[in-house]
Amino acid sequence: MIPGAFDIAGKIAIVTGGGTGIGEGIAYEFAKAGCDLVIASRSKEHLEPVAAKVEKEYKRRCLAVPADVRKQEDLENLVNITVKTFGKVDILVNNQGASFTADTEKLSLNGWNTIVAINLTGSFMLSKLVYPHMKKQGKGSIIMISSTAGVHGSPKMPHYGAAKAGLINLTMSLAVEWAKDGIRVNCISPGPIITQGIVDVFGLKTKENAYKTWGTANSLGHAGWPEDIAWPSLFLASDASRFITGVNLQVDGGPRRGAETAAS
Repeated sequence: MIPGAFDIAGKIAIVTGGGTGIGEGIAYEFAKAGCDLVIASRSKEHLEPVAAKVEKEYKRRCLAVPADVRKQEDLENLVNITVKTFGKVDILVNNQGASFTADTEKLSLNGWNTIVAINLTGSFMLSKLVYPHMKKQGKGSIIMISSTAGVHGSPKMPHYGAAKAGLINLTMSLAVEWAKDGIRVNCISPGPIITQGIVDVFGLKTKENAYKTWGTANSLGHAGWPEDIAWPSLFLASDASRFITGVNLQVDGGPRRGAETAAS
């Protein structure tokens, strides 16, 4: 259990994309800190092993709720199950994400709309659904998981970069509007974090290979792991960040090496 201001014992969190990658890492770190969880994704077979591990190893309750973030009825069901089971929602982590590579001139409207719906619109809808519950209790923390692609752009993935940029802006808009209700809204923009999804999208063979070869241009010279995003998420979910809202925290290993030469 994490003592002091970082303690989230007794809190209830919804984590989307909670069955794999960054979301899985967030679920485990939140559980270690005393939080009960509801994890969601389209694939129940991804969720169930994570929920089982949370309950067996970390002794916290964890519900696995299949949900497609593009469908409002699925998100309504997700929030309703959470409130019915636990009576409240303290933390929301909008972590779901998807993408694929394509030459922009060949990118279809359907491909664009699908990625924007998953990465941006789903986060808007789910934040809106938890809002009245957080407002009623006078506090809450919403964390958006964006990407450095939303800051620097994303060649061959403009649909993804644009959606993630929108998520950063949505964070700032909601932070200002909902501060009066005691709700903090912050964003984390990961750089090269090694997940199976990243390995698959970029053809990096294995996670170990990706760690050695991807992200080597940043200041630290290597990629990160899901826990490198889970720990800042824990900070933003806890009272340790009680005076922080509307922030986009880049967790990316630092600026590209060589930037000091270019700037001189």
